Amino acid sequence: MTPLSRYSPPFAPGTVWLVGAGPGDPGLLTIHALNALAAADVVVHDALVDSSVLSLTREGAVLEFAGKRGGQPSAAQADISERLIALARRGLRVLRLKGGDPFVFGRGGEEALALAEAGIPFRIIPGVSSGLASLAIHGVPATTRDTNHAVILATGHCAADGSTDWAALARTGAPLVLYMAVTNLPEIVEALIGGGLPGATPVLVVHGATTARERVVEATLERLPALAREGAIRSPAVVAVGAIAAFRSAIANHLLEFGAEAAQ
Repeated sequence: MTPLSRYSPPFAPGTVWLVGAGPGDPGLLTIHALNALAAADVVVHDALVDSSVLSLTREGAVLEFAGKRGGQPSAAQADISERLIALARRGLRVLRLKGGDPFVFGRGGEEALALAEAGIPFRIIPGVSSGLASLAIHGVPATTRDTNHAVILATGHCAADGSTDWAALARTGAPLVLYMAVTNLPEIVEALIGGGLPGATPVLVVHGATTARERVVEATLERLPALAREGAIRSPAVVAVGAIAAFRSAIANHLLEFGAEAAQ
């Protein structure tokens, strides 16, 4: 029992909690997430969950890695879902811990459907979205009255297969917040410029937001492919494209950041 337990429902045996761990810093965990870490029997976690968050699990809890990383051997999603079901049927408190929010490019919806079809009770605990948090901590608002009344969240993971119409997104004029896009930046940039987005459009890239690995790069859209080739931009990173990306420079001298190394 933790001092904050009264704010969360009980974590019952034989149930699964799908929990968002936020962008990395443990201070950005919700109270529900913190209490789940303190009660879980087994934690099935993604690659993007920071070690400082995993250190908050209770003594005796089992940690199971189920990360999926682009271009590397990864567990199949169906196998992960089946594992959650099997653990719950053993009467364990199963915590499925995901970076950011479980329902924002986190495959949480697929796991929820699998659990429901198997008759396993589960709970969804939203987390701080890594995409929006990566910007906010560096003074970049997702929307402002002067620049945009809409923002587009998109994954770049499948950019090379043509499933996303990047030119159409460019024509909306709304800023883009890209997840998992580093590998396919050349194709994405080419399509965005082809859709009418100027090559001089400001861009902000945040790698490893709120963690000790954090690095911030401010650039323009046309420079992104070269920066990626040179290793200046690395995964995991969030890429903001549009007018909002220039907002940081206006307040940088007075913003207390998380200690990132900024690169121009």
